[in-house]
Amino acid sequence: MAESTTKVLDGGWGWAIVVASFMAQLLAYGSPQSVGVLYPEWLHAFQEGKGTTAWVGSLVAGVGLIASPVCSACVDNFGARPVTIFSGVMVAGGLMLSAFAPNVQFLIFSYGIVVGLGCGLVYAATLTITCQYFDKRRGLALGLVTTGTSVGAFIYATAQNELIVLYGLDGCLLIIGAVALNLMACAGFMRPLNMPGYYLKQKQKAALERNTEEQLFEKPPLEDLQITAGSTATTPEKTLMVKELLITMDAKDLAIQTEKKKGSFLSGLAIMKVIKKKQQAYSKYVNSMYEILQDQAMVAFCIGVFLFSLGAFPPVLLIEDVAQTQGLIEEVSVIPLVSIGAIATCVGKLVLGMLVDIRWINGIYLYAFTMFAGGVSLLLIPVTKTYLGLQILSAILGFFSGNWSLTSYITTKIVGLDRLTQAHGILMFFGGLGIMLGPPVVGWFFDWTQSYDLAFYLSGSCVVVGSLILFVLTLPCWNRKRLENDRPDVHYTSNCDKVASVA
Repeated sequence: MAESTTKVLDGGWGWAIVVASFMAQLLAYGSPQSVGVLYPEWLHAFQEGKGTTAWVGSLVAGVGLIASPVCSACVDNFGARPVTIFSGVMVAGGLMLSAFAPNVQFLIFSYGIVVGLGCGLVYAATLTITCQYFDKRRGLALGLVTTGTSVGAFIYATAQNELIVLYGLDGCLLIIGAVALNLMACAGFMRPLNMPGYYLKQKQKAALERNTEEQLFEKPPLEDLQITAGSTATTPEKTLMVKELLITMDAKDLAIQTEKKKGSFLSGLAIMKVIKKKQQAYSKYVNSMYEILQDQAMVAFCIGVFLFSLGAFPPVLLIEDVAQTQGLIEEVSVIPLVSIGAIATCVGKLVLGMLVDIRWINGIYLYAFTMFAGGVSLLLIPVTKTYLGLQILSAILGFFSGNWSLTSYITTKIVGLDRLTQAHGILMFFGGLGIMLGPPVVGWFFDWTQSYDLAFYLSGSCVVVGSLILFVLTLPCWNRKRLENDRPDVHYTSNCDKVASVA
């Protein structure tokens, strides 16, 4: 089994997985990442305040990040293919429902929450299945897959603009929703290599019914619980993660339910024992999360990501309205500012990803520099009075927004590979929270002052302050011992749970 699994890694059908995952991210994130084109249309259609309307775009980007632990759990239990099919229904259904939205509140639900959750499921599923099929070339494969969001934003920004001209806002959303149904076709290529957690439970339940209790309580084989072969784990105890413990405990719980018929007293004692073991597993998980947040560098990184998301995401949603409000253009141009920022982000992900691999470049300081440069770009938006200037600033800000590709690398350097999944989930929560709050805050400032100037000064200041906090709190003088004990280069294990969030 392990030998056959090794043969399919880093090539073969794996490249079909890369293409399918790339297209899935393009189809799912194309409209949400270019929502800035739709924002002026919604303002005109519903005549609501900019702060209220901005919730639509902020939720569609933030909900998926905040719910990333739930999305990852769905993929772990049901597999990438069923989750992608379900997410296709959610994304397409949400977009089509948005075409019939009577008000902004309905739009917040249909576009912001439904489409946002669908995108979160696609993101988790595509990264997980890509990790399954690649080991040595995993970084390259993930880089290609995640550029689908930027390419989708570039294409959809122009496409939505033209569809609005031809068919109106409602027709545009219906067509984009119909195109999103192709997510289900992408799911067809996602052939699983190993059995997901839900089917492992069913397999254990069937073993119970056949009275093979010895087989049930035996620890599942490592190849059934791991995603790919070639693990670098040294002992089974290290490989058995919290999810695997809970799967085994659920199986024992099933056995206890059958034992109830034999003796209620003994079953009651056994149930209490299983509950206690589950509580210990969850307690261990919570303690691990607490220990991660005790790391000063990790706390500084979370603060930096939150402030960057709070300040740098609003231009993605509001930059077209900024240009129209200042009278620089009458309507969205053929190549929108959102498209320029998206393609610059794609380039930034690749360039920054190559820079961070250079031995003498510190990843945390590189991220802090991108934050500082992005903050300065935000501060220059209010004083820019030409459309060409906004195009240049959109490209600069988009390039430095490609620092999202550094998050997993930096997180691994701070907490190590063993805690990558938990630490990255915490980081994405802070990032999603910033993305959700940023655009409404900027919109409310406009409703209050009738100008974007103060809002962008505040956004730029938040990002600059965040870069300084990250830089100062990670200086060597704070923890010389940790920096002297530099971690070795990251060697990805075959446990895809630890790298499913890499992007």
